[in-house]
Amino acid sequence: MTKVKVAAVQAATVPFDAAAATARTVDLIAEAASTGASLAVFPEAFIGGYPKGLDFGCSIGRRTPEGRADFARYVRGAITVPGPETETLSAACARHGIHAVVGVIERDGGTLYCTVLYLSPDGQMGKHRKVMPTGSERLVWGFGDGSTLTVMDTPFGRVGGAICWEHYMPLMRAAYYAKGVQLWAAPTADDRESWIATMRHVAMEGRCFVIGACQVMRRSDFPEDYASRIDAGPDEWMMHGRSVIVGPLGEILAGPLVDAEGILTAEVDVEDLVGAKLDFDPVGHYARPDLFSMRVDETPRAPVATVREAALPERNEKVEEAA
Repeated sequence: MTKVKVAAVQAATVPFDAAAATARTVDLIAEAASTGASLAVFPEAFIGGYPKGLDFGCSIGRRTPEGRADFARYVRGAITVPGPETETLSAACARHGIHAVVGVIERDGGTLYCTVLYLSPDGQMGKHRKVMPTGSERLVWGFGDGSTLTVMDTPFGRVGGAICWEHYMPLMRAAYYAKGVQLWAAPTADDRESWIATMRHVAMEGRCFVIGACQVMRRSDFPEDYASRIDAGPDEWMMHGRSVIVGPLGEILAGPLVDAEGILTAEVDVEDLVGAKLDFDPVGHYARPDLFSMRVDETPRAPVATVREAALPERNEKVEEAA
């Protein structure tokens, strides 16, 4: 199968409420499948929420009780991976025969990660943790390591991608290109007009199809006591969307969709990627390994590693007689 319909889901979520956001995602998986899509890409932090405008009561040398309460609410709204929410999402994909890429806030011990789940009708295929949170995101999200630079094989092509400003990391993009990504998932919270240029650049550079998905959120979609530093009336947009689907030569196939919920779709043919590389292959004939090279470390980097001493050989109790 080389032709496939892909979908970018642009919707409002339910921040800080994993159960409600998961139910919302299940409904949207069904809606995306009803369009005939075989792959649906959801925005960054769709389950758990993107805390736009929050400062968590922090400045250099100072933290506040109110900020710690904000963080506690964020932790309570996150999910474990795997966990009951991932099982629910996998069941929805199985029910509707669709693959999905879903942005979540993952809780692991006392740390949160901005994570993307790769789901198929057969269950969870993998995950990717954002390796470099942007700006103040570093306050509330941990750093992913190289072990989750995930690319998955599907019946319609190799699916992988990056989260938001990871797209501005050229070496990371090269690492993914070397894995042969054909369908590039781009969950993001960047809703600026300039983001479209980034999506077109990645598609052209990687000679792949790019499916970019971003949330739309009004101030009223957040809790009333949401201490955002962004002034906005209840009906004003705090996240504008601009989801888009782009072809391997930079052509826009669907979108951008602005200030509205919706599901963008496009039928793509991965066979088109063969001809697209006639004049450019970033990790092939257009590379210069004699001049440039890079090393990617995909070793899991656990903060605490337990090493158990190997069993010692049995002691020889025989005492040699003195000569």
